[in-house]
Amino acid sequence: MRKISAVSSTFALLMATPAIAQDTQTAEYPSPNAIVDAAPPSDWVTIAPNDLLVMDLAPDAEGNPRRVVIQLMPEPFSQGWIRNIRKLAAAHWWDGTSINRVQDNYVVQWGDAGYDNPESGETEQKALPDGLETVPESDYVVETHITIREMPFTHKPDAQKIREYALQHWVPRDTYAPSVRFQKGWPVGRNDTQSWPIHCYGAVGVGRNYSPDTGSGAELFTVIGHAPRHLDRNIAVVGRIVEGMEHLSSLPRGKGQLGFYEDASKRVPIRSIRLGDALAEGASPAFEYLDTNSAIFAKYADARANRRDPFFIVPAGGADICNIPVPVRRVSGE
Repeated sequence: MRKISAVSSTFALLMATPAIAQDTQTAEYPSPNAIVDAAPPSDWVTIAPNDLLVMDLAPDAEGNPRRVVIQLMPEPFSQGWIRNIRKLAAAHWWDGTSINRVQDNYVVQWGDAGYDNPESGETEQKALPDGLETVPESDYVVETHITIREMPFTHKPDAQKIREYALQHWVPRDTYAPSVRFQKGWPVGRNDTQSWPIHCYGAVGVGRNYSPDTGSGAELFTVIGHAPRHLDRNIAVVGRIVEGMEHLSSLPRGKGQLGFYEDASKRVPIRSIRLGDALAEGASPAFEYLDTNSAIFAKYADARANRRDPFFIVPAGGADICNIPVPVRRVSGE
């Protein structure tokens, strides 16, 4: 019950009426960053090292190292692809591959240059390791069940009341889903019976060919533009960039079809991709995310939806879920 009530309180703030959003302009309100900075240590959730995918690119033109860190999607979402990604990383499959596609306001894609890239000039594809799963399209979503024990009813409700309660406690006013919310720190969409991960900026997805192909996880991309929510339930979301996004979003745009590089010299070599717990002892970066069931996150989400700190003139009165990025911070290993 605590989980649902905390989630609903978050979005009770988010969906506040314009009268609340237009509170007195003379009052002082902390910025979203100030709210996050004030969060107590107990409101931060540690990301396990084996849930981090660490990608080291070749140094830039000035010799500076380029590392990108990805947090993998937790259960129950996309786990078939996640298992494949773990096997690919353990096999060092990505070593020597490259970033092959950079499409403006859309995605950066990496993997084997010979995969689904007719302009690359490559005629062969790198062999995949044995034992990868073929994940069905049905795994783009998971079945959602909210139990009566999670609801504050004093007697057993009928099916209609369960449905009404379930939908009421997800954020309304979303273009691509009947309702949306945060689950275990991730933005997800939902209908009456299913939920699914959402393509926000920095989301990492699985490249694929035409249906029924769903991709193995060997070809990955990240969103570098306006959230392409039309991809929800059509492509697997398997993670999000938590550090090093600047090494991807700032790359030169490809001139070929869909942003593929026609000139092989433009591809950025990938030196290695490893799970965090496979790095040398003490070498794995450490991160935490702000608990999305916490009161501090509810306050932060409200501040993102209704900016009342001094720079802003008119509070928006609401926010797209992708405009409420979940705070993630690096922590020292000490």
